[in-house]
Amino acid sequence: MAELITVTDPGDPRLHDYTGLTDVELRRRREPAEGLFIAEGEKVVRRAGEAGYAMRSMLLSAKWVDVMRDVIDRSDAPVYVVEPALAEEVTGYHVHRGALASMQRRPLPTAAGVLRTARRVVVMESVNDHTNIGAIFRSAAALGMDAVLLSPDCADPLYRRSVKVSMGAVFSVPYARVDTWPRGLEAVGEAGFRLLALTPGEKARPLDDVAAHRMERVALMLGAEGSGLSARALAAADEWVRIPMSHGVDSLNVGAAAAVAFYAVTTGRPR
Repeated sequence: MAELITVTDPGDPRLHDYTGLTDVELRRRREPAEGLFIAEGEKVVRRAGEAGYAMRSMLLSAKWVDVMRDVIDRSDAPVYVVEPALAEEVTGYHVHRGALASMQRRPLPTAAGVLRTARRVVVMESVNDHTNIGAIFRSAAALGMDAVLLSPDCADPLYRRSVKVSMGAVFSVPYARVDTWPRGLEAVGEAGFRLLALTPGEKARPLDDVAAHRMERVALMLGAEGSGLSARALAAADEWVRIPMSHGVDSLNVGAAAAVAFYAVTTGRPR
């Protein structure tokens, strides 16, 4: 059973995992290097544990101890109980959800590993906004995508904001980094996937016309908000596809476009 420890000093070294959570650049460097990520909120903390991530510690305000009692009782990680004002001083923001947990990262699988058992794959290039990453993972989980591949410069799916926006869906969909870009995409084709590049370009065919839902294996490639897919990524695709638009709208936010496209490639897919 976890030990409950009341902490009154914001400089206590035991709170190191939770310091400066609003400093994006600092956390981007620290968290992968130190092998941790932060889960925020009751549901996300529970889902991280259910997904098999080991807990390093928890940071709770007193009123959340009873709410999280079952989680506390199943873990031997220390639980630091603090006043809300102290939590804000340590983290840099008002922790209104009351519960934070520092979780241990796991080694990422290889791209070949996630492709081996997948049939519907998301491929992201340069998507470096954590909100978009979280939204895309949530839609991927909800709409039946099997795996996610990330270019080397994509944002970290386990960054606090990504995890929070996804409501823990980042724990449900296997993902891997493609080490060399875009050359590493050759492995996608070699694994039997047809690589479709989602772009509003005039040369792109409507997604429904391509009938991606009938393909045995399909990988749907998404680019960053605004700039979209690079010329090199587009050249690596088997085909360009688009979502038809009305009322003069030329494109959707990448998170919204992803959800529409995922539905199109998974509905009625072969079993």
